[in-house]
Amino acid sequence: MNVLIIGANGQIGQHVVRKLQESKGHTAVAMVRKEEQKAEFEKQGVQAVLADLEGSIDDIANAAKEADAIVFTAGSGGHTGADKTMMIDLDGAIKSIEAAKQAGVKRFIIISAIGVHHRDQWMESAPYYSAAKYYADVWLEKSGLDYTIIRPGRLSNDAGTGKIKAAVDLERGEIPREDVASTVVASLENNHSIGKAFDLIGGETPIHEALNTL
Repeated sequence: MNVLIIGANGQIGQHVVRKLQESKGHTAVAMVRKEEQKAEFEKQGVQAVLADLEGSIDDIANAAKEADAIVFTAGSGGHTGADKTMMIDLDGAIKSIEAAKQAGVKRFIIISAIGVHHRDQWMESAPYYSAAKYYADVWLEKSGLDYTIIRPGRLSNDAGTGKIKAAVDLERGEIPREDVASTVVASLENNHSIGKAFDLIGGETPIHEALNTL
Protein backbone atom coordinates (compact mmCIF):
# COMPACT_ATOMS: atom_id res chain seq x y z
CA MET A 1 0.00 0.00 0.00
CA ASN A 2 1.35 3.43 -0.94
CA VAL A 3 0.59 5.78 1.95
CA LEU A 4 0.87 9.57 1.68
CA ILE A 5 1.73 11.07 5.05
CA ILE A 6 0.64 14.71 5.30
CA GLY A 7 2.68 16.31 8.05
CA ALA A 8 5.48 13.79 7.58
CA ASN A 9 8.07 16.12 9.08
CA GLY A 10 6.18 16.37 12.37
CA GLN A 11 6.97 14.21 15.38
CA ILE A 12 4.15 11.68 14.85
CA GLY A 13 4.60 11.88 11.09
CA GLN A 14 8.25 10.86 11.29
CA HIS A 15 7.31 7.82 13.39
CA VAL A 16 4.62 6.87 10.86
CA VAL A 17 7.05 7.15 7.95
CA ARG A 18 9.62 4.98 9.72
CA LYS A 19 7.12 2.31 10.73
CA LEU A 20 5.64 2.11 7.24
CA GLN A 21 9.10 1.78 5.74
CA GLU A 22 9.92 -1.01 8.20
CA SER A 23 6.67 -2.85 7.54
CA LYS A 24 6.03 -5.38 4.81
CA GLY A 25 3.72 -4.35 2.02
CA HIS A 26 3.70 -0.59 2.64
CA THR A 27 5.54 2.32 1.07
CA ALA A 28 5.64 5.72 2.76
CA VAL A 29 5.39 8.89 0.69
CA ALA A 30 6.29 11.94 2.77
CA MET A 31 4.45 15.14 1.90
CA VAL A 32 6.46 18.18 2.96
CA ARG A 33 6.49 21.85 2.04
CA LYS A 34 10.23 22.62 1.89
CA GLU A 35 12.88 21.40 -0.52
CA GLU A 36 15.33 20.74 2.31
CA GLN A 37 12.77 18.52 4.05
CA LYS A 38 12.20 16.61 0.82
CA ALA A 39 15.94 16.15 0.36
CA GLU A 40 16.33 14.87 3.93
CA PHE A 41 13.65 12.20 3.48
CA GLU A 42 15.12 11.17 0.15
CA LYS A 43 18.54 10.75 1.80
CA GLN A 44 16.81 8.23 4.10
CA GLY A 45 15.46 6.34 1.09
CA VAL A 46 11.93 7.70 1.55
CA GLN A 47 9.92 8.96 -1.41
CA ALA A 48 8.87 12.57 -0.83
CA VAL A 49 6.64 15.10 -2.58
CA LEU A 50 6.22 18.84 -2.23
CA ALA A 51 2.85 20.39 -1.41
CA ASP A 52 1.66 23.09 0.97
CA LEU A 53 -1.53 22.86 3.03
CA GLU A 54 -1.96 26.59 2.48
CA GLY A 55 -1.76 26.02 -1.26
CA SER A 56 -4.35 24.55 -3.59
CA ILE A 57 -6.42 21.37 -3.40
CA ASP A 58 -5.06 20.51 -6.85
CA ASP A 59 -1.49 20.52 -5.53
CA ILE A 60 -2.39 18.16 -2.69
CA ALA A 61 -4.37 15.92 -5.05
CA ASN A 62 -1.36 15.77 -7.35
CA ALA A 63 0.81 14.71 -4.41
CA ALA A 64 -1.72 11.95 -3.67
CA LYS A 65 -2.12 10.67 -7.22
CA GLU A 66 -0.20 7.42 -6.58
CA ALA A 67 -1.51 6.89 -3.03
CA ASP A 68 -3.74 4.08 -1.79
CA ALA A 69 -4.28 5.82 1.55
CA ILE A 70 -3.66 9.18 3.21
CA VAL A 71 -2.61 9.79 6.80
CA PHE A 72 -3.13 13.37 8.02
CA THR A 73 -0.80 14.09 10.94
CA ALA A 74 -0.23 17.79 10.25
CA GLY A 75 -0.66 20.45 12.89
CA SER A 76 0.23 24.09 13.26
CA GLY A 77 2.21 23.43 16.44
CA GLY A 78 2.02 24.89 19.91
CA HIS A 79 3.80 28.16 19.11
CA THR A 80 1.38 29.57 16.55
CA GLY A 81 -1.81 31.55 16.96
CA ALA A 82 -5.44 30.77 16.25
CA ASP A 83 -5.11 31.94 12.65
CA LYS A 84 -2.48 29.35 11.75
CA THR A 85 -4.37 26.64 13.64
CA MET A 86 -7.46 27.32 11.56
CA MET A 87 -5.46 27.35 8.32
CA ILE A 88 -3.61 24.07 9.00
CA ASP A 89 -5.62 21.98 11.47
CA LEU A 90 -9.00 22.88 9.96
CA ASP A 91 -8.69 24.22 6.42
CA GLY A 92 -5.61 22.13 5.65
CA ALA A 93 -7.41 19.00 6.80
CA ILE A 94 -10.50 19.82 4.73
CA LYS A 95 -8.36 20.54 1.65
CA SER A 96 -6.66 17.18 2.15
CA ILE A 97 -10.01 15.39 2.39
CA GLU A 98 -11.21 17.07 -0.80
CA ALA A 99 -7.89 16.27 -2.47
CA ALA A 100 -8.28 12.61 -1.53
CA LYS A 101 -11.68 12.53 -3.20
CA GLN A 102 -10.29 14.32 -6.27
CA ALA A 103 -7.39 11.84 -6.50
CA GLY A 104 -9.65 8.82 -5.97
CA VAL A 105 -8.07 7.85 -2.62
CA LYS A 106 -10.72 6.21 -0.43
CA ARG A 107 -8.76 5.45 2.75
CA PHE A 108 -8.09 8.40 5.06
CA ILE A 109 -6.78 8.44 8.63
CA ILE A 110 -6.63 11.65 10.64
CA ILE A 111 -4.94 12.42 13.95
CA SER A 112 -7.30 14.50 16.07
CA ALA A 113 -7.28 15.14 19.85
CA ILE A 114 -8.87 13.42 22.81
CA GLY A 115 -12.34 14.58 23.81
CA VAL A 116 -12.88 17.11 21.03
CA HIS A 117 -16.10 15.35 19.99
CA HIS A 118 -17.58 16.70 23.26
CA ARG A 119 -17.86 20.46 23.07
CA ASP A 120 -18.10 20.77 26.85
CA GLN A 121 -14.59 19.28 27.07
CA TRP A 122 -12.89 21.71 24.72
CA MET A 123 -9.65 23.08 26.11
CA GLU A 124 -10.29 26.35 27.89
CA SER A 125 -6.78 27.55 27.07
CA ALA A 126 -7.17 27.06 23.31
CA PRO A 127 -10.79 26.45 22.31
CA TYR A 128 -9.94 27.33 18.68
CA TYR A 129 -7.67 24.25 18.56
CA SER A 130 -10.47 21.97 19.74
CA ALA A 131 -12.90 23.64 17.33
CA ALA A 132 -10.51 23.11 14.41
CA LYS A 133 -10.07 19.43 15.24
CA TYR A 134 -13.80 18.90 15.85
CA TYR A 135 -14.96 20.39 12.56
CA ALA A 136 -12.20 18.68 10.54
CA ASP A 137 -13.38 15.37 12.02
CA VAL A 138 -17.01 16.12 11.19
CA TRP A 139 -16.06 17.00 7.62
CA LEU A 140 -14.22 13.70 7.29
CA GLU A 141 -17.15 11.73 8.72
CA LYS A 142 -19.44 13.26 6.10
CA SER A 143 -16.97 12.90 3.22
CA GLY A 144 -17.88 9.40 2.09
CA LEU A 145 -14.27 8.28 2.52
CA ASP A 146 -13.20 5.15 4.40
CA TYR A 147 -12.08 7.11 7.43
CA THR A 148 -10.51 6.45 10.80
CA ILE A 149 -10.32 9.26 13.35
CA ILE A 150 -7.72 8.76 16.08
CA ARG A 151 -7.97 11.10 19.06
CA PRO A 152 -4.83 10.69 21.20
CA GLY A 153 -4.38 12.05 24.68
CA ARG A 154 -1.39 14.02 25.95
CA LEU A 155 1.58 13.11 23.78
CA SER A 156 4.97 12.04 25.12
CA ASN A 157 8.30 11.12 23.58
CA ASP A 158 8.61 7.95 25.65
CA ALA A 159 9.36 4.73 23.81
CA GLY A 160 6.25 2.98 22.57
CA THR A 161 4.94 -0.03 24.45
CA GLY A 162 2.76 -1.48 21.69
CA LYS A 163 -0.15 -1.45 24.15
CA ILE A 164 -3.02 1.03 24.22
CA LYS A 165 -6.50 1.79 25.45
CA ALA A 166 -8.95 2.77 22.70
CA ALA A 167 -12.65 3.62 23.00
CA VAL A 168 -15.17 6.23 21.85
CA ASP A 169 -14.84 7.97 25.22
CA LEU A 170 -11.87 7.78 27.57
CA GLU A 171 -10.55 9.64 30.56
CA ARG A 172 -7.69 11.94 29.67
CA GLY A 173 -4.29 10.31 29.78
CA GLU A 174 -0.91 10.12 28.10
CA ILE A 175 0.40 8.10 25.17
CA PRO A 176 3.81 7.95 23.44
CA ARG A 177 3.86 9.40 19.95
CA GLU A 178 5.39 6.13 18.79
CA ASP A 179 2.29 4.22 19.91
CA VAL A 180 0.06 6.69 18.07
CA ALA A 181 2.07 5.98 14.92
CA SER A 182 1.82 2.23 15.52
CA THR A 183 -1.95 2.61 15.87
CA VAL A 184 -2.06 4.44 12.53
CA VAL A 185 -0.21 1.59 10.78
CA ALA A 186 -2.34 -1.05 12.50
CA SER A 187 -5.49 0.82 11.44
CA LEU A 188 -4.35 0.73 7.81
CA GLU A 189 -4.11 -3.05 8.14
CA ASN A 190 -7.40 -3.53 9.98
CA ASN A 191 -10.64 -2.90 8.09
CA HIS A 192 -12.52 -3.01 11.41
CA SER A 193 -11.15 0.48 12.06
CA ILE A 194 -12.92 1.93 9.00
CA GLY A 195 -15.72 4.28 9.95
CA LYS A 196 -14.48 4.49 13.54
CA ALA A 197 -13.54 7.48 15.69
CA PHE A 198 -11.94 6.86 19.06
CA ASP A 199 -9.94 8.31 21.94
CA LEU A 200 -6.50 6.79 22.48
CA ILE A 201 -4.24 6.60 25.54
CA GLY A 202 -1.62 4.24 26.88
CA GLY A 203 -3.00 0.95 28.17
CA GLU A 204 -2.51 -2.77 28.62
CA THR A 205 -4.04 -4.15 25.41
CA PRO A 206 -1.98 -4.93 22.28
CA ILE A 207 -2.82 -2.49 19.52
CA HIS A 208 -4.37 -4.91 17.01
CA GLU A 209 -6.48 -6.46 19.76
CA ALA A 210 -7.65 -3.06 20.98
CA LEU A 211 -8.72 -2.03 17.47
CA ASN A 212 -10.79 -5.18 17.11
CA THR A 213 -12.87 -4.19 20.16
CA LEU A 214 -13.99 -0.84 18.71
